[in-house]
Amino acid sequence: MHIGRREFLAGAAAFAVAGPSSLPSRRSAAGMYGLIGKMTAKPGERDALIAILLEGVSGMPGCLSYVVATDPADADAIWITEVWVDQASHQASLAMPSVRAAIAKGRPLIAAFAPGTVTAPVGGHGLATAGR
Repeated sequence: MHIGRREFLAGAAAFAVAGPSSLPSRRSAAGMYGLIGKMTAKPGERDALIAILLEGVSGMPGCLSYVVATDPADADAIWITEVWVDQASHQASLAMPSVRAAIAKGRPLIAAFAPGTVTAPVGGHGLATAGR
């Protein structure tokens, strides 16, 4: 299975979880922008893919939260939850050299993406004052 740049961006949260250009833009009252997505690693590659995802996320301006989680019911699945100051910050992150390098390195380890979703975060631990 060939996974192109667009598909990778559509699946990897700082790496666009759900193809942000194809999803409706939604903003909460505070203006935050969120993404939740699931990707499936090729068998036996989940931990390597997680390491790539985590190494490529430091220093992303406007990123308030980027959480990578395993799925206890699926040995190859990864869930990514992101919160950004706004959608523009998320889009700008896709051009960062560290993100582009992670995309290139991680693409061969991905088997599939589930449809992602855009969210409108309104607060939470660590986010209560973000975006205000």
